[in-house]
Amino acid sequence: MIKKLLVLLFFLASFLVHSQNLVWKTNMNDAIKMSDEQRKPLLIFFTANGISKSIQSEVFETSDFLDWSGKNVVLLRLDLSDSSISDEEKEQNIRLKEALGIEELPQVCLAAAFIRKNRPRIDKLGLLSYKVGGVKQWISDAKIILLGE
Repeated sequence: MIKKLLVLLFFLASFLVHSQNLVWKTNMNDAIKMSDEQRKPLLIFFTANGISKSIQSEVFETSDFLDWSGKNVVLLRLDLSDSSISDEEKEQNIRLKEALGIEELPQVCLAAAFIRKNRPRIDKLGLLSYKVGGVKQWISDAKIILLGE
């Protein structure tokens, strides 16, 4: 019984450690700069209060996503209902949402981001919604977009 309890505690502890290591940028300019420096595309997660948390719990809070995202993308979370950001930043996020063709929330956009002549640029690669199938299917769909297939 004690052995089973220890195994369970180890599993839960490792899950919590993985989920806590996920770092989302919340400022678009910081994320573009990091994307340009690391030569990684952006994974932009558009969300708001009251939106389904399925994609977060079934995809973003998994160790598979943590491992994959750390190697492949810069994470940017834009909460369009965030009252703690400035009106200018909120307007910038809404303009980005519209420019990328985001119609429903939550929505993920994969995009190439870079800075040329001191001007940020974002090129949409594709959109990903939450679908039943779990993190492995979601990552597979993301890889297809990133490879341009």
